[in-house]
Order: sequence, then C-alpha cells, then structure tokens
Amino acid sequence: IGLVLESGEAREVHHHCLLTGYGIDAINPYLAFEALWDAQRKGLLDADQYDTDDKIVAGYRKSVGKGMFKVFAKMGISTLQSYKAAQIFEAVGLADEVVSRCFEGTASRIQGVGFEVIAEESMRRHALGYAENNVSILPNQGDMHWRANGDKHMWNPQSISTLQQAARTGDKNAYEHFAKLANEDTKKCTLRGMLDFKTGINQAIEIDEVESAKEIVKRFATGAMSFGSISPESHESLAIAMNRMGGKSNTGEGGEDADRWTPEANGDSRRSAIKQVASGRFGVTINYLTNADEIQIKVSQGAKPGEGGELPGTKVDDLIARLRHSTPGVGLISPPPHHDIYSIEDLAQLIHDLKNANRDARISVKLVAENGVGTIASGVTKAHADHIVIAGHDGGTGASPITSIKHAGLPWELGVAETHQTLVMNDLRSRVIIQTDGQMKTGRDVAIAALLGAEEYGFATAPLITLGCIMMRKCHLNTCPVGIATQDKELRKKFRGKPEHIVNYLFMVAEDMRKIMAQLGFKTINEMIGRVDCLEASTDSDHWKQSGIDLSMLLTPAEKPHEHVEVHQTIKQDHGLDEAMDNQLIKLCKDALESGKKVDIDLPVINTNRVVGTMLSNEVAKKYGSDLLADGTININLTGSAGQSLGAFLAKGISIKVEGDANDYVGKGLSGGRVIVTPPENSSFIAEENIIVGNVCLYGATSGEAYFRGIAAERFCVRNSGATAVVEGIGDHGCEYMTGGRIAVLGSIGRNFAAGMSGGIAYIWDHQGGLATKCNMGMVELETVSADEDIIELKTMIENHLQYTGSAVAQRLLKDWDGTLSQFVKVMPTDYKRVLEEQKKKANAA
Repeated sequence: IGLVLESGEAREVHHHCLLTGYGIDAINPYLAFEALWDAQRKGLLDADQYDTDDKIVAGYRKSVGKGMFKVFAKMGISTLQSYKAAQIFEAVGLADEVVSRCFEGTASRIQGVGFEVIAEESMRRHALGYAENNVSILPNQGDMHWRANGDKHMWNPQSISTLQQAARTGDKNAYEHFAKLANEDTKKCTLRGMLDFKTGINQAIEIDEVESAKEIVKRFATGAMSFGSISPESHESLAIAMNRMGGKSNTGEGGEDADRWTPEANGDSRRSAIKQVASGRFGVTINYLTNADEIQIKVSQGAKPGEGGELPGTKVDDLIARLRHSTPGVGLISPPPHHDIYSIEDLAQLIHDLKNANRDARISVKLVAENGVGTIASGVTKAHADHIVIAGHDGGTGASPITSIKHAGLPWELGVAETHQTLVMNDLRSRVIIQTDGQMKTGRDVAIAALLGAEEYGFATAPLITLGCIMMRKCHLNTCPVGIATQDKELRKKFRGKPEHIVNYLFMVAEDMRKIMAQLGFKTINEMIGRVDCLEASTDSDHWKQSGIDLSMLLTPAEKPHEHVEVHQTIKQDHGLDEAMDNQLIKLCKDALESGKKVDIDLPVINTNRVVGTMLSNEVAKKYGSDLLADGTININLTGSAGQSLGAFLAKGISIKVEGDANDYVGKGLSGGRVIVTPPENSSFIAEENIIVGNVCLYGATSGEAYFRGIAAERFCVRNSGATAVVEGIGDHGCEYMTGGRIAVLGSIGRNFAAGMSGGIAYIWDHQGGLATKCNMGMVELETVSADEDIIELKTMIENHLQYTGSAVAQRLLKDWDGTLSQFVKVMPTDYKRVLEEQKKKANAA
C-alpha cells in the first residue's frame, strides 16, 4: 500500500528526506505551499517567474527534488526505491521511548528528549503563532545567520571581535575573555559542553612541570581548505604560521604551487606539510607527493560527508586551473571516493601507493564521526594507515550546502570516543595516531579531545577568524569582503591577516591547555589520552531540554584485552617497502639518478610486484625537482603479469613496458612517464578482443602517455587531467570527470561514457555506431573529426600506438586512413569548447 502524508511541518529538503527515508511514498507539504502563495500575493516573489500558484508548486517541488537527489548521491544511493525506508539516519538527542515507537531500529547513542518535551515544544511554538493579543510577529530564530535574539551560534560578533583582538595584539586577557565566551557557547551547543573535568583523580601539579606550549603546538594542524576555496594570501598565511610553530597546514584538495616549496629569504616556508589526495586528485603529481610530510586521503569530510568538493567556474582563474590541471572558467567537481575505492583492500592499496611515492611521509586517512566509525578505523589501521582523522559535523566553509551544514555528520566527540575504544579493544591503538577537528577554539576543547582519545587537533574556522574572517557565509559567491574566501583581485587587497596572528592564537590555546593539564595532574599529553575517568557529565544544566541526555557512552573507559595494550601511538606501521621491486630498480638506475645517463633494464614481473616504478619516481623527484628527467632516460622492459598500480605517479623520463598484462590502477596519477602494456609476442589470442589491463587505469593522471594493446576494464581515465592514452576498448564509466588530456579508443566503449567530463577530448572509433546510446550527454557534444589539428593529433596518437605496441588495429586503421577517419567521433565537453572559443576570439581581437 502507498503511504501519503499531509503535514504542515515538512518544508526543508531534510524533512522530505527524513520522511521518505522512513517509508513515506508521497508528501503534501500544504503549509509550505500556502506560505509561498501568500508571499507571491504580497509581492515577495519574482512576479514574472511565479505568476501562478501552479508555477510556485512546480518550482518548490523541483527544488526539493534536486536537494533530495544531492542527498541520495552523497549516500551512494541511485534510486528513490533504494532510499525509501532505508532509515540511513542516526538520532542525536532522542530518547528511546521516541525512537522505539517512531524510528524503530535507529541508533540513538546519547538518548535525549521524550514525548513530554516534544509536546511542550509544540505548545510553545503554537503560542508564538497565536499570541493572546492576536498580534503575532514570528521571531527570526537566526537558524542560518546569527541574530541577537535567536538561537545560539558558536561564532557571534562578540566572540569574533575578542578573538581577533587577542590574536592581533597577543593580549592574554583578551584571549581569556574569548575563551570564557567560547566555552559558555560550547556548553549550550555541543556534547563536550555537557562535560566537566573531574579533579582529584590525580594530584594537581605546578604548571612548570607540564610540557611546554612549544611542544603542544606541534600537535596542531589547520583544516583542509583548498587554494581556490580560499585566497592565496590566506592559504599561504596558514602555511607560514604552522611551519613557524612546527605544526602542519593542509593543502586541501586543490594542489599547491611548486614555488611555495622554496623557503623565503627570512626562513619562512609557504609549503603545506599535509598534502591532501582527495578522490578528485586535483594537481596530485609525484613532485607534489614528494614535497609532503603527511599525505592525507580524504575518504570523507566532516561538514559534508559523502560530497566531493565543488569549485564554481567563476573562481577557477589561470593559476588555479594550472595547479588543478584544468581549464580556466570551467567549474570543478571532485567525485566521491567510490570511483577508485570500492573496499578496504582498495584503500590499503592507495595507502601503499602513497607510501611508495614518499617513504618519509606518514599516510593519513580522513574519516568522519558516524555510528560504526570505530570498525572502519580498525580496518584502516590494519590497512597500514599511520594517522586517522575523525572529522566532526561542525565547521566547513560557508560554501557547504545548507542541508549538509545542518543535517549531515555527527559530533566529533562520538566519533573519537568510539574510535579510541574500538582500537584499544582490538589492540590496534598503538599503531596509529588519532586526530580530530570540528570547531575547536580553546584549551578546554583540546583537553576534552585528548581525554576522549585523540593525540592531535585540527583548527580551521578559528585561524581564519584570526586572519580577518567575519562569518559572512558568502564563501561560494567569490564576494568575501575581507579577502579570504575569494579569488577576486580587488577583494584580495582587503586581506589584513598575518601569520603571527595565528601563531599568537594557537600558543594561547596551548597555554590554556597547560593550565588544565596542571589542574588534572598530567605532565604530558600522552598521559591524558583516553583518560575519560577525568571527565564527568555536567550537573549545572540550565536548558529545559537537556536533562534526558546520557553521555555514558562517551565516558566508558576503553576495554583492554590485556594489561600491556597501549592507548596512544607507540609503534610505526610496517608498510612492507623492503619487498618492493623498486629497491632493485633504484640500484640499477644509479647512473640515471646521479647524472641523467640513459639506462635500459630487462626484468621479469609477477602480480605480487605492486606499485612498480613509484619509489623510483620519488627518487627522481627528490633529485631533479619539477623538471624530473628527459624523456627516454630510464627504459624498463618487464615480462609477465604486473600487479596493482603499475607505474603509479610515474615520473617524466621513465618508460615502463610490460609484455604480458597488468592489474588495476595502471598509470594512476601518471606524472609525465610512459606506460605500455602489450600481449606477449607469441600469444595466440586476438589482442583487441581481450582485456589487458584492469579497472581504474590512469585515474587522476596529470601528464604522460599510455598505450594499451587490448581492452581496459571499467572507469578508464577517470579524472584524467593531462595524459594522452590509446586503448582498444574500454568498460563502463570511461572518462568520468575528465578535465584535460587526450584519449583515443580504437574499439567499443561501455555505458555512461564521459559523465561529468568538463575538459580534454576523446576520440572514439565508432565503426559500429553505438556511441550515442552509451555516452552520457550531460556535459559533452559529439562531433566529427574534421579540423586539421584534430586529424593530425588523432593520427599521431594512432601512429605512436602502432610504434610502441605493434597493434594490428592501429595498422589496419592507418592503412585505410581516408576510409576510417569518418568513423571516428570526437567527444567534446561543452564548457571546454566554450572556453576555447572565447580564447580564440580574444587572440583574434589582439
């Protein structure tokens, strides 16, 4: 039977998602419609666009539908039927009596309000609408923007101004005032606000006995805000400040200019210690990875779990386009992680790839607080991550969608407690560092994070506040009035922030932390980790809805399987690098590495030889920097079956040819090198009818060439941004999210080709005529190959393919070039075409 709900409550996207998620088939949000009709009659809506009631209803339905699609997508759900009644929610602050009756099976770990409170809240809301004097002016609750008499916001004009005063002047009294305000707001807005320190467990000590602020700040990191989302000035200020302190700043997923890796004359460094590798792989090259102290895999992000980053085309200027290997003016979408990570084994492979790319960097995995994150963190630790970030739902730039800001993710307190408890219980805690972030402001926040189980602490919004952010929440519009979240050159002139402002602030946080440590009797942070016995639920609540909250889940001590279990990281992960073939390759390539001499190598390969060529590429990048090596310097010829990630992040100047076949991820992040895979000369099968390389080949490639004599499996060239590749057929989802490069497919393609493709060009030999039905036409056009430059380019690619692989298909095509050229179709992204035409007009006008 179909369930149809009539409700005046349903108005926001999340309300419709929630109702559908618990089984409703159709919703009549009558009050939303009537409110919009009323607004139209009062002249508050666009009179031309919404001149009838039906148009208003259609507009509202379309908006809600698009919002629901967004939620489905970030949860990895394709259809309404799969989302309906799936109950993919966790309740925060609902008592069991409500959950068991209304949301059966939903997790509610901290209990909360019951039916009496819900009824009381309904009566209070009704009283607002029907006041006794019959004059009802509904208050603006300040749900999105701060309002003086509205809901509590953790950032408000007073806390912003006091923090900026403290950071700019180094005034400790101003910081104390800020901390008092922030801690009071935290008490009303967060789970940690409902916790108090329990003194007397240890004897208090003198503050002189506590480890220094200079050591504590080394545990601090700034959040992953990409260059592009924020201005160069603010991004570089964050890096300089953290480098001065010995902490770490994070590139975000937007790449980093190589110029920043050279120290300034005064000793400052603009280099971000943490290089993020998101699913989109923007600007991830072997050189980028080599210049990192930590490489962070962004599986999720706290403020908007399940969503990739999105940068509107108006923000993509020439510099950002160069760093991200894309086209100026064309918007960029970072795909969710399922494009190259389907399982914990795939994540383990990526961790291994990145460790090969930089053996000196620790590999971090960013997860979000959610029910079950402890189990996920256990798998990630077993996959040999050195570091795990548990991101909370608070924070994220003002560019985050409203539904995500308000209704996605969970408090980091829940995630950290669960992760620490689970890792200790499985004797894994000693192998990994836990970091957390999400609206940390004061020493109190850091101390509670440590007591719940985290060793390192991330700050993002607060450092931006010290640099001048005033929380306008216009980050996505490129109109930031203080020059922080903008690429507009005029607005950037208004930037007044300095690295010393961040340094001042974070040192004051560390000193604040030291006072708490002295009171609790801890000399070092390591002694504090997981000591939940030093916390207790607050008893001085003044909020009428708070009494039902139960924080015992947070305050449960981690259960040790035996007495020698460590509760913080003490053991380095063993990444198995000693077994890599590259150790042998590095020795054989000594002449090339030391003096650039040409080297030829012939070796057998088996499928347990993973990530061949990546350690070698790291050595090239360390020695030669951005220039790498001249083409053809190192030539490696392998015979057999290559394992996962052949030629991952392969540097320019290295060529790998495999006579045999290869597994998944061939040429992942290709960085100027050349990869060739061809069947054995004595093979009896027809090459173009058989798969020769696995899934997700050339994922995130930035430059270089690849030639595959045979068929590639699924997700070929996803997020390719600069590589040239020729292949003789591909599976489903080819060229998704591609932003640059050139692809020639000399055979059939699978379904959903070119979804999200915003740049680069693909040439498809469509001799059977099925391309149009298999291509995702949302962002591309199909054209003939008729322009002289296109013909020359395509023919050269096929000639190279013949030269490197001896392809029979290439030979036949070139033999009858005039006859076969008309069978090729050019797949051209519409945005890319528009930008190229604009550039041509400018050039002609000049």
